[in-house]
Amino acid sequence: MMKKRLQEACFERPLLGDGAMGTQLMLAGLEQGNCGEAWNLTHPEKVLGIQRRYVEAGSELLLTNSFGASRIMLQRHGRGGDAAALNRAAVEIARRAFGDQPGYVLGDIGPFGGLLEPYGDFNAAQVRAAFAEQAQALVEAGADGIIIETQTSLEELGLGLDAAREAGAACIVGSLAYDVTLDGATFRTMMGVEPEAAAEFMAGHGADILALNCGTGMDMERARAAAERYRRVSPLPVMAQPNAGQPRLVNMKVVYDETPEQMARGLPALLDAGVNIAGACCGSTPEHIRALRAAREAWWQAKSGPGAPAEARA
Repeated sequence: MMKKRLQEACFERPLLGDGAMGTQLMLAGLEQGNCGEAWNLTHPEKVLGIQRRYVEAGSELLLTNSFGASRIMLQRHGRGGDAAALNRAAVEIARRAFGDQPGYVLGDIGPFGGLLEPYGDFNAAQVRAAFAEQAQALVEAGADGIIIETQTSLEELGLGLDAAREAGAACIVGSLAYDVTLDGATFRTMMGVEPEAAAEFMAGHGADILALNCGTGMDMERARAAAERYRRVSPLPVMAQPNAGQPRLVNMKVVYDETPEQMARGLPALLDAGVNIAGACCGSTPEHIRALRAAREAWWQAKSGPGAPAEARA
């Protein structure tokens, strides 16, 4: 039987995504500042081990280890010529992590790591080419879709969405990183984009799923509020990957100390707000995903009652 497209499957019941990759790579031995995406070729078994732990915890969707695998980002590590190979390997590893289990693989494209002209040194053509190369490699390797994530400007987001569409991605996800304002009254991206404007832009540029992730103060409660604001302007499915609580600086290190149980307590409200795919971002671990899985099952059973699908009663 042909697998349903992600944007269709997530309307049938909420799906569970994965958690942080960068911190897990560092726990596996990656030195801070080094290229984690290079591990797709040099240490594939370590990347596979991380993603398998997420699958074992309950993830039904994995983001590939390709967040910083655009040619522009890789050139900073002397690996620009490996862009296509690293992205293809990222998809292959994520697919292996599911084994015989069904699951969705989203090819991950993060920011190019700079600013566009006139504020920075890169022009739109350079960024478009880097995103196009990355998206093409991810699609050709068999990704079920592309996510353009942790975006703060609509211009860069648009370049990524265009690249995913031109590469023929079966599902396109746009995801922005919102920061809570100093007075705590609202949140917007670093470049001043608010959720309603982002939702309208993504819907108008071919996104199939509207998403949010990361950002300063973007916890479960703020993610719920952002999802509600997306829903006000678009009927498209919503994906949320909030952080594991608020970041704190401890001994010159950023620490996210929201426990899996604390994070899971916020999931029912997130799902009630209409989120179709829930995962986690900075500071999260496979144990956070395990707790979210249990909370999702309890929520689904309460919503569905005795007639819920068998997998919801497992």
